[in-house]
Amino acid sequence: MPSRLELPPANSARPSFFIRDIPVYGDVILAPMDGFSDLPFRVLCRRFGSAMSYTPFVNAMEILAANPRSLHLLAFLDEERPVAFQLFDSDEARLLHAAQAVLERRPDVLDINMGCSVRCVSGRGAGAGLLRDPRKVGRIIASLSRSLPVPVTAKIRLGWDAGSRNYLDVARAVADNGGAMIAVHARTRDQGYTGPADWDAIASVKAAVAIPVIGNGDVQRPEDIQRLQHHTGCDGVMIGRAAIGNPWIFQHRDRRDVPREEIVTTLRRHLFGMLETYGPRDGVVLFRKHLTRYLVPLNPRQDLRAELLACVDSRALDEMIGRLETQPEPVPGV
Repeated sequence: MPSRLELPPANSARPSFFIRDIPVYGDVILAPMDGFSDLPFRVLCRRFGSAMSYTPFVNAMEILAANPRSLHLLAFLDEERPVAFQLFDSDEARLLHAAQAVLERRPDVLDINMGCSVRCVSGRGAGAGLLRDPRKVGRIIASLSRSLPVPVTAKIRLGWDAGSRNYLDVARAVADNGGAMIAVHARTRDQGYTGPADWDAIASVKAAVAIPVIGNGDVQRPEDIQRLQHHTGCDGVMIGRAAIGNPWIFQHRDRRDVPREEIVTTLRRHLFGMLETYGPRDGVVLFRKHLTRYLVPLNPRQDLRAELLACVDSRALDEMIGRLETQPEPVPGV
């Protein structure tokens, strides 16, 4: 196993765009994903070319209560900068107080989640629930922008449902009240992650505001990155689920073309980061959701796959991973 996760030098001499006065080198970004975009995965994706880091979203109420789990989610390495802390809440005052509380951890950017579609978040008016009131969105962004020394950004969806696609009103509320960047997941709250993403809507947002716009949705292959940029004119592309088990997408490489030994080496590197962060048992257990996706192109025998996903011992898991190197080549077209 590698001794530590390392980051390469910046992959571009010139910034792709700025978040206010913060240069961002590169135009492909790992999306904030609850349960996935933790420190080990973010560092790995940065190594492969993700241009900045977003923490998973954190509940403002838990920040103010000094909840250890939530504070742990905000841990990052200096090598990840620029780093955005993403918070969520429905209450304007709590968001401000929570944002002020996390400043001592020195984030580069403060991002407000306005896109989470799960009922326990959006149903109480947070996440995508904020989209129902663009004026409230404007007040939140204005309050944070006036009070914080770091840029304030937002990640939104197209609206609550097909009948309330008010994304232009929300985008303007962000931009007109001091927001420094906006990321657009091109689906409504009702859609969740189903149905086609509406790239035309991202293009409309880009045309309507003067701040950087990041496009998100339906990027599955490297060629989709360029297609989304050409279609929308967006400043960057955010990738979520398609990056799980596939950090090569940040190198604009198709996972089908990655040699077997490189997949195994990367899998091991990611596992080591999890063990380093969470300890031997929790690191293995938490790694399973990533391991499932890494195994797709490796196409292991069913018995070995079952053993790998049931293993709770790090040494035994490492030994089984070694067996992947001697398996047949991946099935073409996977």
